[in-house]
Amino acid sequence: MKISLVDKTNKRTGDVELASQFSEGYRPDLIKRAVHALQSSARQKYGADPLAGKRSSSKTSKRRRKYRGTYGFGISRVNRKILSRRGMRMFWVGAFTPQTVGGRRSHPPKSDKNWEKKINKKENRKAVRSAMGATLNKTIVAARGHKIPEGYPCVIDGFEDLKKTADVEKVLHLLGFGDELSRSMIKKIRAGLGKTRGRKYQRKKGILIVVGKDCPLIKSASNIAGVDIVEARNLNAELLAPGAMPGRVTLWTKNAVDEIKEKKLFA
Repeated sequence: MKISLVDKTNKRTGDVELASQFSEGYRPDLIKRAVHALQSSARQKYGADPLAGKRSSSKTSKRRRKYRGTYGFGISRVNRKILSRRGMRMFWVGAFTPQTVGGRRSHPPKSDKNWEKKINKKENRKAVRSAMGATLNKTIVAARGHKIPEGYPCVIDGFEDLKKTADVEKVLHLLGFGDELSRSMIKKIRAGLGKTRGRKYQRKKGILIVVGKDCPLIKSASNIAGVDIVEARNLNAELLAPGAMPGRVTLWTKNAVDEIKEKKLFA
C-alpha cells in the first residue's frame, strides 16, 4: 500500500510504501476486546472494609434456660447484643445482620474482585493492526465525527524536529486540520444532560500523532487540546480507537512508518 508523502508546508514530495501491518482487515470486534482489556486492567479496585458492621459481639440463642438467651420472649432469631440489663432482664438490640441498625451490608462490593479481562497476544497485535488500517480509511474516520482535510491520509516528513507549540499548530493548520483542532477544544456543557451529569467541561478526542522515537515534538505537541502523541512502539488499541470506536484521525511521520516497517512492530 502506497500513501502520499508531504512536508511541513503540505507540499507533496513523493510516495511512501507502507508496511503490511497497515493492510490488516477491519475487525471492530477484536478492537473492542483489546480496548476493554486495557481499560479493565487500569480500573481501580474498590470495596467495603471486610470488618464493616462486624465489629460488635452479638449472638442469639433459643435454648431453654440459656443465660442471656431469648427463649420465651417471642422475638425473632436475629443476632443481638445487650444494650442494658436489670438483673436477669436483658434489653437486646439487633446487631451484625444486614437488616439491623449498624449491621453489615447484605452484598457489599468486594475489593478482591478481579475486574481484569484477558486477551491473547496474537489477538491484541491483530487488533492493533486492524486499528492502524482503520486510521487510513476516510469513510471510517469521517463516520467517527472527525473533520479531515482533502489530502487525508498522508505521511509527513520533517515534523519531529519542531520545538515550539505555535509551530506545531501552524503546520497542522497548513495540513488542513484547523477544523479538527477547533473541534477538540474544551467546551462548557450544561449540567444534568444524562451521561454528562456532573461534568462541567467536555473535550473530544482529536489528532493522534505517531512518531518514530523520542523527539522534541513529543513535548511541543503535548500542550495542544485533544492532541495525543506517542512513539510507534508504544501504540495500543485504545489510542488508535478511543472508546472502542475505530477510525481516529492519525498523522503518521516518516520515521514512525519506517520504524514499524524495519522492526516489524505488531506483526
